[in-house]
Amino acid sequence: MKSPRERAAEGLQAGDRFTVIRCFSEDDIRQFAQISRDYNPVHCDTVYAELCGFKAPIAHGLLTASLLTEIGGQIGWLATGMSFNFKRPVYAGEQITCHWLIVDIDERRHARAEVRIFNAEGITVLEATTCGVLPGTEERERLTQMRFDGDPTNGAARSVS
Repeated sequence: MKSPRERAAEGLQAGDRFTVIRCFSEDDIRQFAQISRDYNPVHCDTVYAELCGFKAPIAHGLLTASLLTEIGGQIGWLATGMSFNFKRPVYAGEQITCHWLIVDIDERRHARAEVRIFNAEGITVLEATTCGVLPGTEERERLTQMRFDGDPTNGAARSVS
């Protein structure tokens, strides 16, 4: 099975699909709060989250949405826009699966993808659309060279055992 980076180096097409699975920890949520400076107590305080009707603090919507950028980063997608519809909360320790589908590409390599993120019960937690520019010939050649060199900037490649 080819990696997303390898598929991008070969050239992407409408109909291409990508999937990534993640599980955010409490520490991931804390770190995202620090990086984003979003300290909304619904993400950081159990009592506050419960007062808001949640069973525990919830992951930031943009942390959940970062699965889009994980896939985009793998394929060299230069995002020009994103639209999110947050459907359900995501909790620390909850496995979520992101399905990304390239739905169309124009002659200038501008593309649109539809994305759905599901929890372990198969319930949609996020729906999104992203638009972007796909790698051209020179960029695809560089992706090939990067893979040949061990892909040193690809965090996903480094984390695979």
